[in-house]
Amino acid sequence: MSKTIIKPKRLQRGDKVAIVSLSSGMLGEKRYLHKYELGKSRLEEIFGLEVISMPNTLKGIQYLYDHPEKRAEDWMLACEDDSIKAIITSIGGDDGIRLLPYVDFNVLHRNPKIFLGYSDTTAHHLMIRCAGVVSFYGPALMSDFAAYGSMSNYTIRAIHELLFEGKTEWIIEKCPYWEKGDISWNRKNLDKQEEHIPDTNGYEVLQGEGKVRGRLIGGCIDAFPMYYGSKAWPEPEAWEDSILFLETSMDCPSPAYLSYYLRGLGAQGILETVRGIIIGKPCRNRYYEEYKPIYSKILREFGREDMPILYNVNFGHCPPIGIIPYGIMCEIDATARTIKLCENCVL
Repeated sequence: MSKTIIKPKRLQRGDKVAIVSLSSGMLGEKRYLHKYELGKSRLEEIFGLEVISMPNTLKGIQYLYDHPEKRAEDWMLACEDDSIKAIITSIGGDDGIRLLPYVDFNVLHRNPKIFLGYSDTTAHHLMIRCAGVVSFYGPALMSDFAAYGSMSNYTIRAIHELLFEGKTEWIIEKCPYWEKGDISWNRKNLDKQEEHIPDTNGYEVLQGEGKVRGRLIGGCIDAFPMYYGSKAWPEPEAWEDSILFLETSMDCPSPAYLSYYLRGLGAQGILETVRGIIIGKPCRNRYYEEYKPIYSKILREFGREDMPILYNVNFGHCPPIGIIPYGIMCEIDATARTIKLCENCVL
């Protein structure tokens, strides 16, 4: 893995961005094509971007399941096309790791570009991290840019200020509400707006106090076991002195399974070397209270009762979401309950 963390160039209005389907191919199914058009129009109208899809992006679920090499081919082509300034994933899935044999880490390293997505896209973020490049755990086309009703201002602000303006000393603020995300993806629901449910908890401190700093690394924890032992899994040095960010998927793993995933990190020595943890709000707020003692219990098992942990952060599977950048220096203050990016994420 490269020892140097390379930042991509910032976005500007008029830039070309590519939509890729690296996990599920559902964006290409006839019943979901309206989501592609809606997301494309938002990227054009709100952000002033030119949007293209790669050759296999819209070929549907079965074709892309049968051809992981074509998904990877789209990704590598988008990386090597100098006219494309950012890559946005269409949606997650459950088999993005199957691209690994067809991904050239040297291509990723030589062509640093803004890369956005979450969930199963954790696999691709970790590949990019292994190549020594910053990427962005954040909105995907179908779920966020093509959100029904209107796109969240919380998400729009994060994109503008982090990816276009390149702000430094950026505070990751708490969104004052959350959404269940339970409006079915049907064209007839295009104008329906998700209910905004007040979130009065703010960032909760599960343990620890004071400030710690480290480079961000993490993702969807229930996908991690697919990557263990592969070349997509970052070397031990990438986890040392880091700020670990974790969230659970829309499968809403039970508290027992969460404990297994955490022990998997502990068994590798990761929990002993990280400096702090930020945890995403669970999908649909399920197991919100039940998860909290699990984190404290497992950290205690590995002798890390001292580690600051902030809970209920807006990234991952509970909309609206912001952006968590891999490889960027982050400060969490458990006393003040704040999360700050200490440097710009783009050049």
